[in-house]
Amino acid sequence: MDAVRIIGISRHRLTTDGEGVTTLVAFNGCPLRCKYCINKISWDPEKGRTYTPERLFEEVKVDQLYFLATRGGVTFGGGEPMLQGEFIKEFRSLCGPQWQLVAETSLNVPFEKVETLDPILDGYIVDIKDMNPEIYEAYTGKNNVLTMKNLEWLLQHGDPNRILVRVPHIPDFNTEKEVKQSLEQLKAMGVTRFDEFHYLVR
Repeated sequence: MDAVRIIGISRHRLTTDGEGVTTLVAFNGCPLRCKYCINKISWDPEKGRTYTPERLFEEVKVDQLYFLATRGGVTFGGGEPMLQGEFIKEFRSLCGPQWQLVAETSLNVPFEKVETLDPILDGYIVDIKDMNPEIYEAYTGKNNVLTMKNLEWLLQHGDPNRILVRVPHIPDFNTEKEVKQSLEQLKAMGVTRFDEFHYLVR
């Protein structure tokens, strides 16, 4: 298959992007334009190094013993990894079923992308931003309709425990009360795992 651009590979991450020791692979390309994005390099289609699934596998397999011993693996982030379904499917065929593959995603992608990758992935880290559509759009530049539909589908078609939802406190965009409301809405949807945190804005 064609190569894609990857803006970063970070090894030996412990329980920050999934279970066990993980390697974070950040893809270029994102549908959102978040005001405090930490990877704005992913907005430039020319940035990053080109990789085929084979090249990536050869580079990250050096840590296979760590992955197998700790139930770790590779977390795909970005940018938006759900846009790279064919690449991740091919990567899974190379690494086999024992590595844990996780997507760190906004889920703001067409449903077909989620449906394609769901049988391949072991887990999701969903950056929900805020459940309030107006706050979400003000912060990201896009509405959250696809995000909500995709999250609802994932919750209905698999173990909710495989989904960790990140709910940030975003300076100048949401309040403590609004974060609490987001958490309550997500719990009502069936979300069981949360990462509530504060953005540190420089």
